[in-house]
Amino acid sequence: MQRGNESKPHIGIYGACNSGKSTLLNLLAGRPAALVSPVAGTTADPVRLPIELPGFAPVVAVDTAGLDDGSPLGALRVAKSYETLWQVDLALVVFAHGRWNEGYEGLMERIRAAALPCLLLCNRFAGEPEPDPAFLSSLSERYGAPVLTFSQQEGAGRVWQAVRETLPAYSYTLPALFEGKVSPGDRVLLVCPIDSGAPAGRLILPQVQAIRALLDAHAFVSVVQPEELPAFFSAFPKPRLVVTDSQVIDRVRPCLPEGVPLTTFSLELARAKGDMEAYRAGLPKVDRLQEGDRILVLESCTHHAGCEDIGRVKIPRWLQEYTGRRLHFTFVSGLAPLPDDLPAYALALQCGGCMVTRRQLLMRLRALKQAGVPVVNYGMLISKIR
Repeated sequence: MQRGNESKPHIGIYGACNSGKSTLLNLLAGRPAALVSPVAGTTADPVRLPIELPGFAPVVAVDTAGLDDGSPLGALRVAKSYETLWQVDLALVVFAHGRWNEGYEGLMERIRAAALPCLLLCNRFAGEPEPDPAFLSSLSERYGAPVLTFSQQEGAGRVWQAVRETLPAYSYTLPALFEGKVSPGDRVLLVCPIDSGAPAGRLILPQVQAIRALLDAHAFVSVVQPEELPAFFSAFPKPRLVVTDSQVIDRVRPCLPEGVPLTTFSLELARAKGDMEAYRAGLPKVDRLQEGDRILVLESCTHHAGCEDIGRVKIPRWLQEYTGRRLHFTFVSGLAPLPDDLPAYALALQCGGCMVTRRQLLMRLRALKQAGVPVVNYGMLISKIR
């Protein structure tokens, strides 16, 4: 099955300038995918490259700037590199000449704080002797991580094998949408509104993911727009399940025959990729919002917001209508950093996360929990206030 980047394992490559990070990326890719130069600071912003892990799975490799980048923009580049620690599933820490300094100590502290599995890779340049085995063993013992050497001459075979053995299983296991809800032969109805924000000629990603999951479950899938529901129920037997876009749940619910369960794309994504316990705990906060409270809206994709945008237009309007309060909204798109004053927010609203990996989503939720900010999923919120 072909998978988008949102469900591929992400592997970050970290280390000092000229330690061999881009060389390693090229070895892993099997081609000159990244520019290699003796000039420090050649890699600026993190570079994401889909590559194939031989005999295993496609992955996204993330090449980062050197952690000792002393260029005028070096501090910003290093900060960008550190941000990716919360976005990848495995860290490859590259060092050269057997050297390990304070910069690597700081990196490993951040990796530990991010609860991130890692491999320590010693780059052996041509003509160099083998690094001291006792030194490598001490690194492995200190950080509880495998340590191995690689070189451009040897290739990436040993590194790939170590990556396969170290990648956490959740990073390459697709979310199980509708698990326990649908059996082979069940009829499932998807209600997909087409508004001005929908991509021309295409379905939005949650709808595509739902269709694929239902096909994998050997269910019978029907797809309609909300206005076609009466005609559908007049012509076909009752479905086992109805799945709708959250923003039209108030239009869909009255049309359903008695006894037909209803869910939303966002809610099913939340069950598969998010933290339902955290969402349920955050939902009661909606009824305790006060005048002037600040609300953080987390959109895991980047897109141009239109007049019907669910996260930037409809949810803010509906939430203020429901609470009778004037609220202040801050929007964070994609994997942009969270606000520095995170504890000042009364509530966070998280989309389904179709465009990010499970770890990327859970790390966002973890940061909210640490800051004491309750969070609720789009679909759960809309089901409550509509």
